[in-house]
Formats: sequence, structure tokens, C-alpha cells
Amino acid sequence: MGRQVRLFYPPLRIVSLVPSQTELLFDLGLRKQIVGVTKFCIYPEYARHKAQVIGGTKNFDFVKIKATQPDLVIGNKEENYAEGITELSKSYPVWMSNITDLGEALDMIRRIGQLTGTPHRANPLTAEIGNSFTALGTPAPLIPAAYFIWRKPFMVAASGTFIDDMLRRAGFANVFAHLERYPEVTPERLAQAAPARIFLSSEPYPFKEKHVAELQEICPAAQVQLVDGELFSWYGSRLRLSAAYFQTLRAIPGAK
Repeated sequence: MGRQVRLFYPPLRIVSLVPSQTELLFDLGLRKQIVGVTKFCIYPEYARHKAQVIGGTKNFDFVKIKATQPDLVIGNKEENYAEGITELSKSYPVWMSNITDLGEALDMIRRIGQLTGTPHRANPLTAEIGNSFTALGTPAPLIPAAYFIWRKPFMVAASGTFIDDMLRRAGFANVFAHLERYPEVTPERLAQAAPARIFLSSEPYPFKEKHVAELQEICPAAQVQLVDGELFSWYGSRLRLSAAYFQTLRAIPGAK
């Protein structure tokens, strides 16, 4: 992101502003160093009990962050908000990731390993994830698909997103790849795009079985199914599970 960050090394008091990176920090063995997490940091399950909850990803509680006395804050360009990051940067070293594909995710894991003095854990982790996706391969031809992240209004993941890269690696061609980021789509536009598969993500909107029929009515010929959004959009250590999950989506119609 073109930002220069100076900090005392290794950091001893870390605030994490992103759930997937929080999980990564714990998996790198940094439990004692993590002093602040967001209310959305649900992995590991004890994260919000071990560390101070400092608000959400887009509404920081600056008083609580100050109380943790961090010597490093770790965030992400998409998941956090610019005004909050700018304010934090006045007082603390703030390291930011910017991730749109698997390569950038693996680079982030390596960099955080270097930043926190844990390359001996981060490097094998990146190798494990990279090897799992290499083994997965990419089938041809790709299956036309749409990936929904929101309802009322309907919103999908399009180009320039990590989800779009994951879809392609999973074996699916994003029918909205000609659009950018997370556009709204009308039922008419969805019907015109004619995806063979429609994925309803478990996050950020919590799609349930009752929503499948709603999309099925719009695209009667499509296979509509719920999918684990964490395995499509979390770009930390949870990626260890993604390639195997994508294989089941290819092999078993209707898998969740």
C-alpha cells in the first residue's frame, strides 16, 4: 500500500482489526502478544475472552485501543475504514494488508510472520496452503456461477475481490466478472446472466435454506446452494481448509 511502518521488534502488544488475521496470529503462536481484537474475531473461540474487544472492523473504540497500549496494530484496506486507520496511525504503528487473490494472501502470511518474529511457523503454513491449491488444480471448462453476499438488495462478489479469485480456483467462472467489487444486481440481471450454479454465502449476510427457493424461482435451471463464506473469503490460516472444501463443491452437487 506504499506505507512505511516503523516499530520496535518483535512487537509484544498487538491489536488485530480483522477476524481472519486474528485467527492467523493465534495460529502463529502469538496468544500472549494479542491484546485487542474486534467483536467479529470469532476464531479461536477464546479470542474475545483472551483479548480486549475494541469495537468492530469499521467502528473502532479508540479509548479501548489506547488502554491496550499496542506497539503494533494490524488491519486490512478493505475490511477497515480509512478514517479510523488514519487516526490510529497518529499514535501507533499500523501495518495494513491489501488482498485480492491467493498470491497476496500467502504474501501477507509470510510478511506477518516476519513482522512478528514467527517465520518458522508462517513459512510452512504458506507452503501447506499453496500446495493444497496446486493439488486442487483448475478444471476446464469453468462452470458459470454467481456468488451472493447480500440480500435486499441482492449483492454479488465481482472482479477485483478475493472471492472472485477463489471462485476461479474452485472451478467456477464468475458471471459478474465484468463488474467491479460488490455490485447490486436485480433479479432480471441475474436471470439474464444465467449462472449454472448460484452460491449463497454464510457471511456477511447469513443466507439460510429459506432463501434458496427465492433464488431458484429467478433461475429455475440453476443449482442454488448455501456455501461456507469463511472458506471463500477468509485469507489467513483458514485457507488450509479451502481447497478440500472446493473439491467437494465440484464433486457433490448441493454440498454445503
